This record gives sequence, C-alpha cells and structure tokens, in this order.
Amino acid sequence: MFTGIVAGVGRLVAKRGHGGGVTFEMEAGFPFDEPQEGESIACNGVCLTAYSIRGQRFFCDVSPETLSRSTLGALAVGGRVNMERALRPTDRLGGHIVSGHIDCQATVAGRESLGEYTLFGFTLPEAMGRYVVEKGSVAIDGVSLTVNTCDAGTFAVSIIPHTLRETTLGDLRPGSQVNVEVDIIGKYVERLLGLGTASTETPREAMDTAFLARHGYL
Repeated sequence: MFTGIVAGVGRLVAKRGHGGGVTFEMEAGFPFDEPQEGESIACNGVCLTAYSIRGQRFFCDVSPETLSRSTLGALAVGGRVNMERALRPTDRLGGHIVSGHIDCQATVAGRESLGEYTLFGFTLPEAMGRYVVEKGSVAIDGVSLTVNTCDAGTFAVSIIPHTLRETTLGDLRPGSQVNVEVDIIGKYVERLLGLGTASTETPREAMDTAFLARHGYL
C-alpha cells in the first residue's frame, strides 16, 4: 500500500527477458534505510517486489500482465521513474490510499502554464472515466493528484512547482502515456451497490438508489 507521495526519481539500469516478462535492475534516487528483501516499491505507480537490494539498486520482475496494462513495457534503459516505498503504519497519509495496481493508461491531451502552476489534461478509456470525480483523487505515474475537472473520458489536474520538479511529471508532453490508478474506494462501492451476496447465500435486493429510497435513505 502506498500514498502517492513520491520519495524520489529513479532510473532503469538494465532489463532482460524473463519467463514471458522482464527483469529490471533499478536504481533509486534516494538511499534505502533498513532495506528488506521482497519489500514493495512502486515504480511509476506500479507495485513491484524488490530483491537483491544493494545500496540504492535492486532487481524486480515485471509480469506480462503488468507490461500490457502499464507503460513499463515501453520503458527504455536510462528511463526515469517515480519511486515510493510501501507505507508503514506510522507514516503520515499525505496523499491518498494507492494500491500500486494500474487500472489503465491515459494520454496527455494538453499542457498549459498558469502562472507558477501547470495544468495537464488527460484522456482515458470512457469505461474508467466514471471512477474519476471532480475534487477526488487519482494517481498518475504513482503521484497522488486532485482532479480539477472531468467528464466521461477526460480529466484535468493542476501541478504545483514542487511536484513538477521532484517527479517525472515535468517530462510529460502532449501524447505522452501515463499509468493511471483510480481511487479504489469508488470501485468497491460500485461493486457493492451493483451486486447482492454470493450465490451460495440467500439472495437479497441489490443496494441501489431504489433500495435506499424504499428504506427512507433518500
């Protein structure tokens, strides 16, 4: 579990094919304190398992599913990535709850300077657009951001100067592809509202707006 508060920018040192996926050798842009073999590290928002950790370098395996769902398949040696170590129970939750499981890719539709701030517009599959809400949270390449505006297939975010400097978001240009993780709470709520209990249990009414109205909640 992560928060979308990037610890630093790392880079891909080497890559090789492995069992249908790839093995990455990564170098973090920050020192690891008390590194643990097998710990989770988010790279551009993708939760990866780190092993053979030596100093600021580590290896991680990337599955075919992850390669197809995220931008990591197109990452070249020397490419920069946002990195975040897993959340500890005592850490501040400065961003929002991020699982490191990418939902889709989005495309940068526009970039505009607004004084010291930068406004980015993105397009994403319409099926995912329903999970992006105005003033809600979204993770872009592992960075927790607040949605300014949105509709079925587009949304916009405003980036502060610090975030632009300290992450890879400053590298983005129109046409760039990014990893998107929508707020997981919305997906759980949708599933609970749309489904009853498991088939082995006694069926019950779906918890939809009609159900809420019948029971006095609307």
